[in-house]
Amino acid sequence: MYYLSGFQRDLLYVISGFDRPSGQNVKEELEDYYDSEINHGRLYPNLDTLVTKDLVEKGQLDRRTNYYAITDDGREAMVERRDWESQYFEP
Repeated sequence: MYYLSGFQRDLLYVISGFDRPSGQNVKEELEDYYDSEINHGRLYPNLDTLVTKDLVEKGQLDRRTNYYAITDDGREAMVERRDWESQYFEP
């Protein structure tokens, strides 16, 4: 995941913690964490990047709402990142 921004990594973590969240659900969760507003121009291009990189799957919940789900490749990237991090930090 070295090729992702910190924001994109946070998106992956939020998506992996929910069962097919909408973009709005992801936005609200990150706004709580960042304690600031996240605009659509930041959120959706970054979600699309994760989809393009096959780390996240995008589908339709209804005509106006998409869902996002972590893929096997996304989960594997997260595990590899955690393994890499753990060599430097042990809580």
